[in-house]
Amino acid sequence: MRDLSLQEAAKELGLTRTVLIRRMREAGLLNGKLPAHPLRDRLYLREHEGNWQHPELGQQYSYSTRVRPAGIAWLREKLGIPRPMPPVQQDRRDVG
Repeated sequence: MRDLSLQEAAKELGLTRTVLIRRMREAGLLNGKLPAHPLRDRLYLREHEGNWQHPELGQQYSYSTRVRPAGIAWLREKLGIPRPMPPVQQDRRDVG
């Protein structure tokens, strides 16, 4: 499984991106939009560097936070987000 953007992680957790970022800041996990403790939380979060070539300004860089696959369960625990219950399987013997 690949690392998720904050948008994709928020969808997985049942939140919006802005709510996820706000809650992560309140919990001390983000400093701005980057991991507050990149070494401590490296198994769950990572800093992603993007770059592109601008025709007038030259090489441009951007930084964002990515959530590793193990980070989804970790964020649920840290932010107090309950895990959704699996759908109820109807028993075939309950006929009639």
